Amino acid sequence: MTSSRSRRKTWSSIFVALCACAVLLALIPLALILFFVVSQGIQALNLEFFTNMPKPVGEPGGGMANAITGTLILVSLGSLMAVPIGVLSGVYTSEYAGTRFAALVRFAADTLNGVPSIVIGVFVYGIAVLPFKQFSAIAGGIALGVMMIPIIARTTEELLLLVPETMREGALALGATRARAVFTVVLPSALPGIVTGIVLALARIAGETAPLLFTSFNNRFFTTKLTQPIASLTVQVFSYAISPYQDWHRQAWAGALVLVTIVLLCSLLARVATRRLEGMHGR
Repeated sequence: MTSSRSRRKTWSSIFVALCACAVLLALIPLALILFFVVSQGIQALNLEFFTNMPKPVGEPGGGMANAITGTLILVSLGSLMAVPIGVLSGVYTSEYAGTRFAALVRFAADTLNGVPSIVIGVFVYGIAVLPFKQFSAIAGGIALGVMMIPIIARTTEELLLLVPETMREGALALGATRARAVFTVVLPSALPGIVTGIVLALARIAGETAPLLFTSFNNRFFTTKLTQPIASLTVQVFSYAISPYQDWHRQAWAGALVLVTIVLLCSLLARVATRRLEGMHGR
């Protein structure tokens, strides 16, 4: 009996050690990428990078103020489109989970989530750029919004399904309609997780390049007009990285560092928002 217990403990320790090694192996590429981006990008990161416009081609110096502003505008446009559609779709598929239409919506969301971003870019190019014969920030926002919708919809659905059925039944027993029960009882209960999913979806679209090449294109000048081509960090980093100018390569690394920082901040904000909303819900 003692030898059998000792053997189980030994095997348990071995598997725990193997799991720890697997985690370390998974973290090594991430650590190397972060180290390389930080070591290269920190050299070109200064106040001028955030406040100045790009210099003329071949001239050293300048910054990416237009691209940073453009990225914020594009992400905001995508969020305005995707958050309401994604959340309402998730509510429908969770409340009517057994219906054929809900199954169709779920299948469509899963399929859309697997579509390459460049295909989404070509699709939006066909419906929002070609008819108007012009690249625009609106088209870029639509492309990013389409990418966000399936993530938010599936996250909302899964989290709403985790809410105990007794909460919904209690609200209905008190005389609330089904819609009122969902939006005043069920949805607030799952709000921390939904907010986390939304912020993580924002982190994902903030680093997309391919769909923006077909929609918002790029702009070396500062603009906030939604009907005009607009700069973005990802496209500007791509353009600078393939250029023959050493100073542009330096700025491309700085832009990459800013993008990584944005993704990191989104992840941290998701955690903070989750904890605060859970605390409010607990009170």
